[in-house]
Amino acid sequence: MPLRKVLIANRGEIAVRIIRTLRTLGLPSVVVYHAADAGSLAVREADEAIELSAPTGVAAYLDVAAILAAARRTGADAIHPGYGFLAENADFAAAVEAQGLRFIGPPPEVIRLMGDKIRARERVAHAGFPITPSATEEGNPDAFTERVRAIGFPVLVKAAAGGGGRGMRIVRSAEALAAELETARREAERSFKDGRVYVERYVERPRHIEVQVLSDRHGNHLHLGERECSVQRRFQKLIEETPSAALDLDTRRRLCDVAVGIARTVGYQNAGTVEFIFAPSGEFYFLEMNTRLQVEHPVTEMVTGLDLVAEQIAVANGEPLRLRQDDIRAQGHAIECRICAEDADHGHTPTNGEVALLRPPAGPGVRFDSGLCVGQPITTSFDSMLAKLVVHGSDRPQAILRMRQALRDLVLLGVEHNAAYLERVLAHPGFGRGELHTHFLEEHKDALGARPASEQDLVGLLAAAALVARRASLETPEPYASIGPWRN
Repeated sequence: MPLRKVLIANRGEIAVRIIRTLRTLGLPSVVVYHAADAGSLAVREADEAIELSAPTGVAAYLDVAAILAAARRTGADAIHPGYGFLAENADFAAAVEAQGLRFIGPPPEVIRLMGDKIRARERVAHAGFPITPSATEEGNPDAFTERVRAIGFPVLVKAAAGGGGRGMRIVRSAEALAAELETARREAERSFKDGRVYVERYVERPRHIEVQVLSDRHGNHLHLGERECSVQRRFQKLIEETPSAALDLDTRRRLCDVAVGIARTVGYQNAGTVEFIFAPSGEFYFLEMNTRLQVEHPVTEMVTGLDLVAEQIAVANGEPLRLRQDDIRAQGHAIECRICAEDADHGHTPTNGEVALLRPPAGPGVRFDSGLCVGQPITTSFDSMLAKLVVHGSDRPQAILRMRQALRDLVLLGVEHNAAYLERVLAHPGFGRGELHTHFLEEHKDALGARPASEQDLVGLLAAAALVARRASLETPEPYASIGPWRN
């Protein structure tokens, strides 16, 4: 039976983005929300909205029982998890299916397998795909430290159930290993309720490149090209683009073929992303698989012309993929910047406020995905990402120029955000040359810092403020006060 109504178990821009695709497909949408999001754009745009009672916003969006009850109450027969929250929770996917509903994502057993980084690496390696040399505590915990030493430093400690950079530590010496292992275990236990960690060889100056895959229930698998996600802070992505400037045609083909092979090996279904570490030598290694829609999926949509949410719905409906690999034709270059509520010049610390004015940029090849509306409170209760600014150009230089202009054109007042910082990143000569790696922002920290305003700029800003602020406490002497606003 084709889907009749879809409940979105998420919030913010991804909820709005899913609602709009459902609307084009003629499918009613339901959103669940916490009281903190009562006035949000997602609640306004959905056909139905169900409030979830919980002590915190995050707790509401993690309340499996309440979400399933909302689906029953509204007659929804499918649930789209978006990304984050419950999107990669195998128990949630299984609970959805146990209620006779469809989970718009891969089967629970695939989520569980690929969510366990240790088991996923073992499965991928067993199938003959490349992974970095690694060591786990399983089998012989007493010899774990010796196995790590045998890999050679530096190494990267990672949480087995990790994500978002939590539970990750770079260790450059044997002396620091024990302390960093313990720190990573505590963070993993706190974040994922799973303190298991593993260690892999750390590749210096690595690039982070991922491949979008799409699979149906009939054993068909294809890729939609790669995305470069190397510009990160604290292991979290800020800028993504496609295609990657690092890949020649042969390397791109091999990388994408490996990604499809991994999807086939694990019996994948729906949209997913296979992530790789790409070394300066040109070698690449499997990193992990994200069993959901990625934040950065719009860049793939911009170059392929596909709607990935619509493709997800088709797969959930049991339809075979309507495209073959040869049908995929990527055109031009796309870049995405994550607009975050943060003070980029002081450690990317989260900020809060209230949206006082919002004027998204526009123009050829410009897309603005957001869940924002004027008056919306911005707090530190949720992830700091406010919106995604995406541009498309005929080639990379044009895409960079369009993104820089779009970042300058964005008007978002009431909360401090990182748009100006992102524009400086794109203006950096190293970014223009495509000389990227996951520590690019740290390496160029000084060059990317905010430039103090000149005295001339400050005078101009004060003059402009005085002219537009009619209600400011400025006393104008007669006869000028009677003349009214001065005009030239």
